[in-house]
Amino acid sequence: MRTPRAVTGLLAGALTGACLLGGTAEATDPVDPMDPVDTVDTVDTRTVDYRGYVVQVPPTWRVVDLAERPDACVRFDTPTVYLGRPGDQASCAGDAVGRRAGLLLQPLDPATIAAAEGVPARARPGTAAPASAALDPAGAAWRDGGFELAVEAAGVLATAVHNGTDGAAIAEVLRSASLSGAATPESLPREPASAEAVAAVAAQPGTYRGKGFDACAAPSSSAMDAWRSSPYQAIGVYISGNMRACGQGNLTANWVSRQVGRDWRLMPIHVGPQAPCTDYRSRFSSNQATAKQQGVAEANTAVAAAKRLGLGEGTAIYLDIEAYSRTSSCSGAVLAHTSGWTERLHQHGYLSGFYSSGGSGVSDMNDHHGSTRYTLPDHIWGAWWNGSADTDFGRYLDDGKWANGQRIKQYHGPITERHGGVSINIDRNYLDVRAGNPPEPDPCVTARLDFSEYPALSAGSTGAPVTAAQCLLRAAGHEMGEGDPSGELDEPTMSAVREFQGKVGLSVTGEVDSHTWTALLSAGTTPLLRDGASGAAVSRVQRALNAARSAGLTVDGLFGPNTESAVRGYQSSRGLGVDGVVGPNTWAALQSGK
Repeated sequence: MRTPRAVTGLLAGALTGACLLGGTAEATDPVDPMDPVDTVDTVDTRTVDYRGYVVQVPPTWRVVDLAERPDACVRFDTPTVYLGRPGDQASCAGDAVGRRAGLLLQPLDPATIAAAEGVPARARPGTAAPASAALDPAGAAWRDGGFELAVEAAGVLATAVHNGTDGAAIAEVLRSASLSGAATPESLPREPASAEAVAAVAAQPGTYRGKGFDACAAPSSSAMDAWRSSPYQAIGVYISGNMRACGQGNLTANWVSRQVGRDWRLMPIHVGPQAPCTDYRSRFSSNQATAKQQGVAEANTAVAAAKRLGLGEGTAIYLDIEAYSRTSSCSGAVLAHTSGWTERLHQHGYLSGFYSSGGSGVSDMNDHHGSTRYTLPDHIWGAWWNGSADTDFGRYLDDGKWANGQRIKQYHGPITERHGGVSINIDRNYLDVRAGNPPEPDPCVTARLDFSEYPALSAGSTGAPVTAAQCLLRAAGHEMGEGDPSGELDEPTMSAVREFQGKVGLSVTGEVDSHTWTALLSAGTTPLLRDGASGAAVSRVQRALNAARSAGLTVDGLFGPNTESAVRGYQSSRGLGVDGVVGPNTWAALQSGK
């Protein structure tokens, strides 16, 4: 969230919004992360060496050594290279929104991997860089405004950030990487637990009436413990989105579990592309149909992050839309984007929250309450900096709307408060929320598709593999009657299987064997895939190879050495040219169930 300004933030003033980032208030200002700090080298240098991992950066980039400045806020709204492990992040100002190309270099160890946002890509053994295809910012590994690279030859985890428009710049920095004599190898710690393996906490924020705060970066657990003496019992934390300005080195599943166990209520925030009429670098479309689909994609990203952190179904996730000019076109795009966001969250079994300024987003929601054209959120979180700790929004939101435990008001913008001997820069909020009942998740949105082995399915088979097969059949255009997938291989499902088998040239049996699994799992687009590729198509290939040959691949959407080896094995066993590349012939073989 941002401090009040004309049109471009979660503002106060004329647009009555603030920014979702932020106990007695101190008269002194917090440490400004944009103040000059000691740098590793002079302003003219283009070379940065961290633990033997060497990169070339533009001369205008700041270089901040976090060992020398542990109080510095890791924020990416100005191009910066941060070296080392972030501190408690208490000084991160609440007016930070958006990001530009930047880099965080940390030791490769279990603590940094625990805070990673997925399984990092890996540099090639003995080198500082991955396969060149992995450095394509359009790839899925460049998820949610970031790219994580494990450089085992130097024992470094490199986190590159971007805003969706400047990925090429940071990719070029990563391409420049080399190793120096200071490099000390360190193996990548075990992979982070999958979302399914993380124990979910109670749905957040649940039922609560009282004060809360939000901060740009999640404070350390020790800071949260100190703040138990504050008047606040809820905290807003940025869990996802390519417009997050601050690093989240403290935010892990263990952090979430610890805070909830200490009776903190959490308000998970996603800040992605902004309204098309703003001046942010990352914006969603002014075309309502496109904006809605972009809202769906943002919801998928937010849910993946929530599950990784142990925030499960029933939790409200708040979409942060900074203040904007209320024109017909812009307001329509925001409403459509929020509709896609809300509908997709409901399909995942989550509640939808929406944050914006009173004078823009909240007013648009108010004016369209009860709409049959748009699907509006379950919770409204509005910024109106009038200093009153309540959920009254004056003229911006009518009293009878979102009135059943569905409101949060940010009533004061960035301020530094000190409690328990710890100072944090925050925005002040008041919550009146009640645990809701989200719709039942759509089984084909939440269906598990990844199995260590894909079992043969015959009449009467039940369970998750059957649901997966039914969802894959539905995606391929085969209907099995009304309603959701039954999870049972019944006659309507077997009829759909027979239709699919006939379509792809398999023996028509109605049973799902390894050949049928292979064809179902690989169905879809057929892009050329090779070492370094990433994305959904790679995941489809990995699943199909597991079904076809029990390849034992981790389905991570990253085309690395193990996937290349499995492709070569498949090509050899099917009499194809062996090159480790998934091209037209390999796709054709997979999609025909060979």
